[in-house]
Amino acid sequence: MLRIEIEGGPPTVDHFVPGLLANYGHFTAMQVRDRRVKGLDLHLRRLDQANRELYGAPLHGDRVRALLSHALADDVRDAAVRVVVFGLDAPSVMVVVRPPVTPPATPRRLMSVDYTRPLPHVKHIGGFGQLHHGRRAERAGYDDALLTAGGVVVEGAIANIAFFDNDDDVVWPQADWLHGTTMQLLERRLPSRREVVRLADVGRYRGAFLCNSIGVVAVSRIDDVGFAVDAEALARVQAAYDAIPADVV
Repeated sequence: MLRIEIEGGPPTVDHFVPGLLANYGHFTAMQVRDRRVKGLDLHLRRLDQANRELYGAPLHGDRVRALLSHALADDVRDAAVRVVVFGLDAPSVMVVVRPPVTPPATPRRLMSVDYTRPLPHVKHIGGFGQLHHGRRAERAGYDDALLTAGGVVVEGAIANIAFFDNDDDVVWPQADWLHGTTMQLLERRLPSRREVVRLADVGRYRGAFLCNSIGVVAVSRIDDVGFAVDAEALARVQAAYDAIPADVV
């Protein structure tokens, strides 16, 4: 299944090519289950805030929900969906509907790279650096990249990272990252704090996990530092995630 609509209709060359060549815009990615989305209000707020920053105009949630509903039509209950706003002077809204995605079945091994995304608080298109470093990590035998800045942990290439301290609190790196929707939802439900996490010191934590709209997955290694997967701690995170109510599209 692959369905693409631009402004509620089929993509056309006039719509698609100018925006694609501009390589400018922003997006959000979500998992739809039974036509519901966890943190839908956060996704809509992300789109609106990014639109105001990049284009100087709001992007109203009602409009986005209508486009989402139209793209899902009556036949799609579960899907992975991206809402992409792209172009320069006259941006268009594109909705991409694909088969649903679930978290990886095995813990992730991460290779640190000294790279941070430009305008990191915006989920913008054109993530060449993230993809490049992720591919480098895979070629080196890892699953993905861990973005760092001057020895400070920032975020995963496509997810937020968190650590478990000795008191079972969840520690989120204090850095210039994208405040992910799943991170925001988990912060409300788990004992959490933010602190500067230095790459040289990650071994002092009991464990780590990644989270994004796909879900939660354990981290088993960062460079040469291994983490035992704490099944009990991870189960608490998973239970908190599962308990998050989903909103009707």
